Amino acid sequence: MKAWRIILAVAGIALLAFGVFRLLSEIPTHSLLMLAVWLVAALVLHDALLAPSVVGLGWLLRRYVPDRGRHYVQVALIMIALVTLIAIPMIFLRGSQPAAKALLLRNYGANLIVIIGILTVASVILYAVRVTRDGRRPPAHD
Repeated sequence: MKAWRIILAVAGIALLAFGVFRLLSEIPTHSLLMLAVWLVAALVLHDALLAPSVVGLGWLLRRYVPDRGRHYVQVALIMIALVTLIAIPMIFLRGSQPAAKALLLRNYGANLIVIIGILTVASVILYAVRVTRDGRRPPAHD
């Protein structure tokens, strides 16, 4: 077991060194500075906005959503957040590239709304199935 850990650690360090070398040798300095700004901004946004929002939302869900339904709301919100996170760059970059890059010509804003609707409807349907099943079960005898 210890030998595998050492092998994996050496391989990881070697890949890290190769990546840093390629980054420093092939990417212009301006792009590296923009990357550093982006990484710092992402860290600040996460710690100052995202993490407290998630904690606050979890507290609100715990307080106002019944235990039986909270799981469905949480899963739907997590999926919606992930899909939104993936779609936001596409929404903002729409139309910024030539027509040859047709990927950015789609209407990602409208598609995001459709996906959020589908996820919400699926969550509501799954919750309704759960409530229906719970209503059909005989009460447990202690």
